Amino acid sequence: MSGDEGPRAEDPRGILYPTRLPTFRRVPAPPGLEGLIRWFWIPRWRMAPGRTSRQELLPFPASNLVVQAEGVTLSGPSTRASFRDLRGTGWAVGALLRPAGVVQWHPEPGALRDAEVPFDAPDLHAAVVLAMTHDGGAPSHERATSAFSRWAAGRLAAPDEAGRLANAMEEVIAAGRQITRVEHVAAQLDTSVRGIQRLARSHVGLPPLAIIRRYRLQEAAQRLRTDPAVRIADVAADLGYADQAHLSRDFRTVLGLTPRDYRGGS
Repeated sequence: MSGDEGPRAEDPRGILYPTRLPTFRRVPAPPGLEGLIRWFWIPRWRMAPGRTSRQELLPFPASNLVVQAEGVTLSGPSTRASFRDLRGTGWAVGALLRPAGVVQWHPEPGALRDAEVPFDAPDLHAAVVLAMTHDGGAPSHERATSAFSRWAAGRLAAPDEAGRLANAMEEVIAAGRQITRVEHVAAQLDTSVRGIQRLARSHVGLPPLAIIRRYRLQEAAQRLRTDPAVRIADVAADLGYADQAHLSRDFRTVLGLTPRDYRGGS
């Protein structure tokens, strides 16, 4: 399966309240890196003095390498919704990592679960800061992603066999609404359930069922946000939930609110 079948940079999933975002861009990884980085994401903000903007996210089940003015961090896969409070003026340049990419920077993605740790990359930091703050030439987001891409290309190897299979696992789950069980993934990839479980642990850091549920929950949130007429029970049925109660339970567990409350606040 090719990388084109997974999430693309214009994919709206993951952002719970898009209208609250500051300036925000997603830029696809360039050729040669698409098997290692899904896309770059670049928010910029300028808040009035004393104002705070809370950005609420339902992150993709993946890790991110993020450059900000104060340094570089590697964040692992999350098990819950997250938020960042934006104040003053700032920016970030993040890379959403593919399963084949994250293991080249951290051998145990599961150890990063729900965590963000410093990442020693002074040359990456210097190049991206210069790109984001230098005035003139190409737009800052283009300069920054080009600098990030050059740095990554010089340090990452092409995916190995396990990395390619882990990427395919991600793509199958992300693209298929009908995927609701680990057995479905194993059947599509012609491998065992145990093999999928090992891949998910070693290359994502989450159980495969958690990855499946995160993508389905992202899709549910997107539909509830964009289609005011759709019934919550129909969304649950379309995404393989046993009933509306099971979808509501996932919403409460991960987002801390019901589907109805989320729709009302979007």
